[in-house]
Amino acid sequence: MSSVAATTSAAAHTLGPADLAELMGAFNDVTAKLQASHEQLRAEVARLTRELGEANAALERSRRLAALGEMAAGIAHEIRNPLGSVRLYARMLEQDLTDRPGEQGIALKIAGAARVMDGIVNDVLTFSREFRLRPQPIDVPDLYDRVLESCCHDGVPGWKHVTVVRKDRGANLPGFEADHSLLQQALVNVVRNAFEAMADVPDRTHALTLAASACDTESIVLSIRDTGPGIRPEVVDRMFNPFFTTRNTGTGLGLAIVHRIIDAHAGRVSVANNDDGPGATVRIELPLRVAPAATPAPTTDPIHVLETVR
Repeated sequence: MSSVAATTSAAAHTLGPADLAELMGAFNDVTAKLQASHEQLRAEVARLTRELGEANAALERSRRLAALGEMAAGIAHEIRNPLGSVRLYARMLEQDLTDRPGEQGIALKIAGAARVMDGIVNDVLTFSREFRLRPQPIDVPDLYDRVLESCCHDGVPGWKHVTVVRKDRGANLPGFEADHSLLQQALVNVVRNAFEAMADVPDRTHALTLAASACDTESIVLSIRDTGPGIRPEVVDRMFNPFFTTRNTGTGLGLAIVHRIIDAHAGRVSVANNDDGPGATVRIELPLRVAPAATPAPTTDPIHVLETVR
């Protein structure tokens, strides 16, 4: 035992300053690596926690919207029957009052107001209906062509004064599947909204930019950029809520329908003001593959939904 102790003591005495410095350097390197690993783990845990919170919030919002849709559908159906009678009687009055132009004009106004109400009912029913997806391969340039065909007409204000910029043609895009009809409807609502927003700023040269890009190996992003007035901060978090609108006309369901359609595809839709110029950009992220399923069934009491949707 005494010989071993002596040998160990002799080895310890042979460590010079350079050896001790090397030992301390190695210790510091290990400590730094452990600290870096610890910080990476903390960042990853924070990211996963944030994503889980966002996913839970999105799921809860979808359930509330589904419940609200069920309630709205019931009201719309109750309105549709008497509204049909109003339109029928208005047409009968128009025919009976051909020799009395003044009174016939009143009947025409009644019929016009009934048509507006019928449009509102149709919007409510579209928002509230169950979306059963029929996935098929999507060609983005063809999709955008069809969207523009649906939006570029006299029923959409301001479209004639907007230059359309296409950044989707020739892009190296991955193949993806979606319900063509529903996705086209969602994009039409977004593009119409963009045209209307730009029409609110008539003293500016406007451009609508349609683009598409691969987000990662599992998703694709469609973006619609306008040069309108942009979006006020207090509106950003509410603009996809049903019945919310900043305009004097409209039901406030156009963007809510967009949200429901993209949600049914297990995608995400967001909007932000442009950093490098006026206007805003709507960004739609979609998975490359989607299961042919319906939107979630309502699980929340509809009576309390109007106050809880955020």
